[in-house]
Amino acid sequence: MDLRVVIADDQAVVREGLVTLLGLLPGVEVVGAAADGVAALDLVAEHRPDVLLVDLRMPRRDGVETTELVRARHPGTEVVVLTTYTDDDSLLAALKAGARGFLTKDADAEAIARALRSAAAGQSTVDGELQQRLVEAATRRAPVRAQEVEGLTTREIEVLRLIAAGLSNTEIARTLVVSEATVKTHVNHLFSKAGLRDRAQAVAFAYRAGIAD
Repeated sequence: MDLRVVIADDQAVVREGLVTLLGLLPGVEVVGAAADGVAALDLVAEHRPDVLLVDLRMPRRDGVETTELVRARHPGTEVVVLTTYTDDDSLLAALKAGARGFLTKDADAEAIARALRSAAAGQSTVDGELQQRLVEAATRRAPVRAQEVEGLTTREIEVLRLIAAGLSNTEIARTLVVSEATVKTHVNHLFSKAGLRDRAQAVAFAYRAGIAD
């Protein structure tokens, strides 16, 4: 089945361009486009898309608040943030609100499609530039408490360090010479112990804890 997407951006040129761009991608169906967060939430409620592609800066309701409401009211819809703005507070707020992906507006069609599909599968995608901003912002926040790190096993810390380095589960399994199923078990355990939702939060946690540098 096609991946169903709602787009929300207050700039008409950008919004219409995204509708056209995504409409040309195989397996993607744009079911609605909104100019603000209020309209976006209405479209999500009406169409129940797989993913909402949302701008951070919008009138009436911004991208962060929209993300939080969508994730709370429609957990079947994931959120990918697409923005020209990279201020730290907005990025961290969107991450905390439940966004799965973060892209700048100069991302090409392939990158956007990859982020949408990853989000729909419950995986995170963060543009390289934005990931660096998230890491820098996270390291300026209060450090992770020692007991949170002490609760992890040596192997879980090793897996976390490799996640922060950008490795996939398959690559981690190859590096540690274990099965991918074993890696998934370690990832699930460390996410549960550290209260992490996805790999983007894991990266921030690793840097704040001094596990990655």
